[in-house]
Amino acid sequence: QELLAVEPTLVVLEATGGLERRLVAELAAAQLPVVVVNPRQVRDFAKATGQLAKTDVLDARVLAAFGLAVKPSIREVPSAERQELIELLARRRQLVEMIVTEGNRLKQATGKGIRKELKAHIAWLEKRLRESDRGLHEAIEQSDVWQAKYDLLCEVKGIGPVTSLTFLALLPELGHLDRKQIAALVGVAPYNCDSGTMKGRRRIWGGRSEVRSVLYMSVLSGIRAKNPPIYELYTRLKLAGKKSKVAIVACMRKLLVILNAMLRDQTHFDANKA
Repeated sequence: QELLAVEPTLVVLEATGGLERRLVAELAAAQLPVVVVNPRQVRDFAKATGQLAKTDVLDARVLAAFGLAVKPSIREVPSAERQELIELLARRRQLVEMIVTEGNRLKQATGKGIRKELKAHIAWLEKRLRESDRGLHEAIEQSDVWQAKYDLLCEVKGIGPVTSLTFLALLPELGHLDRKQIAALVGVAPYNCDSGTMKGRRRIWGGRSEVRSVLYMSVLSGIRAKNPPIYELYTRLKLAGKKSKVAIVACMRKLLVILNAMLRDQTHFDANKA
């Protein structure tokens, strides 16, 4: 109520690992302009302006100054349905990590009782993982738009269910931006590192790490499956003397651009046109 009375032009919050989501949802529901910013950027801004001390009051002032100076763009707050999909994906990732952790413990365990307990826990986690997957697919089936996008993405070799779900949940901009914008958003656009006559290596920076991770695995899968556009690009770059990492990042960018065009134009995958 106090914020509504003030009528702020922008409410700036730092990302806190998800703890800010409820507040963001409440502010958005009240029609207040809210933006969540990277804490590292805010801290760098504070240092650049000579604000080295750190208290709650000072942090609030820095956030206000950051908002005035940088004017961060307001991103659409996830709908309740997409937020549920995001949380389901996060839970699935947690289950997979726990299964791997318990599997490693099982390899090291020698006691009969401990091994039995670990096997039972792994079996329970695997059951929960299957239930989680069902929940994810049920969430997709409830939306004709999501289902259509999901089906299109899964047409591409190397793009599996989890990757498609990750794109739908964490990259809603896919299909709505141009190739340069989507590459920069994910973090697969090379940035210059030049000074005077020195021409440094191009590097990728920032972006959405979870999306980039599944994109990386999809490219590796596409290379193994000899997915024509990806495999051909990777082979051509390697023959040209490029390092494997450079070739893989180029393939990631290529695959992302293909997926972006497919959703933008609502077209099926065609290896000959990709």
